[in-house]
Amino acid sequence: MWIGVGKTEDIPLLGSRVVESVLGNIAIFRTSEDEFFALKDQCPHKQGPLSQGIVYDKRVTCPLHNWVIALDTGKATGPDEGCTQRFPVKVENNRVYFEINDDVKKCD
Repeated sequence: MWIGVGKTEDIPLLGSRVVESVLGNIAIFRTSEDEFFALKDQCPHKQGPLSQGIVYDKRVTCPLHNWVIALDTGKATGPDEGCTQRFPVKVENNRVYFEINDDVKKCD
């Protein structure tokens, strides 16, 4: 099931928007290259709100303890280990959607 988030310009460059879902809050991120990613809004470390973190390249830094999470995989980088659930994203006609289905991209 594809869920509409809004227009692309509703999500700031290097920022995010939070959407409530049946799986909890989902953060939709926008990079400086106009790429969009969707992750569960919880850091794998202490469940910090990733949507409030700093977005750069294809990463977000958790605001609680500075864990860095790759937006394209949901995996923690550097010496940290763990990952957060990710979701497929598509952009059609200047609108952003993420998908919740039985094949959700869980941690590998």
